[in-house]
Amino acid sequence: MAMDNFLEEVATRRNRGMETIMYVFANIMMAIFAALAFMYFMSLQGAMSQGATFVEILTAVILPMLLTGGVAVLLFFYRDRFRTEYEYTFTNGQMDFAQVFNNKKRKNLGTMNVKNVEALGLVASGSFNRYINMPGIKRSNWFVNRDAQLFYFYFSKDQQKRIIIIEASDEMISLIKRYAAQGAYQVN
Repeated sequence: MAMDNFLEEVATRRNRGMETIMYVFANIMMAIFAALAFMYFMSLQGAMSQGATFVEILTAVILPMLLTGGVAVLLFFYRDRFRTEYEYTFTNGQMDFAQVFNNKKRKNLGTMNVKNVEALGLVASGSFNRYINMPGIKRSNWFVNRDAQLFYFYFSKDQQKRIIIIEASDEMISLIKRYAAQGAYQVN
C-alpha cells in the first residue's frame, strides 16, 4: 500500500506585533463608537421632549448615532482581518487553499490539481515576470510576508488567465514539483 504525500502549512505573519496592536486598537475603537452611538440614542428622547424640530433631531442625533453605530458594527465584523493567515494543504498532487481570520473564521479559497497548472516556479525567477505581465491576468496574493520565499502557479480556467502566489517551504515546493506536469516548473 502506497503512502499518501501529505503536507499542510500555515503562512503567518513573522512580526505579529503590529498585527496585535491594530487588533487591540480596533477593539478599543469599536467600544468607543458603540458607546457614542448609545449616548446619541439616549439623547434622542431628551431632544424630542425639548421640542426640537425633526431636522434638528435628524442632524444632531439620528445621523451621528447611525454613523457611530455603523462604524462600531463594521469594526466588529472586520477586526479579525487584522490577523489573517493562509493555509495550504497538499495531498497527492491536489492543493487546497484557505484564508483564516484570527484563528476562528475560515474561508476556503479553492482547490487545484497541480497536474493542470501550465507553469509554476519561484516568484524570484525570470519566468514569473513573463506571466505576471500578461494582459488580463487575474492575480491572487495568498501570502502574508512579502520577504518570504514566494511561489507562483499560472493556469487558465474558464478562459481566464490566473496566477496564484503563495509562501511555500522547500518541502512543499519539492512535493509540488514531483506532481507537476513535465516542463511546468520554470526557472527562467
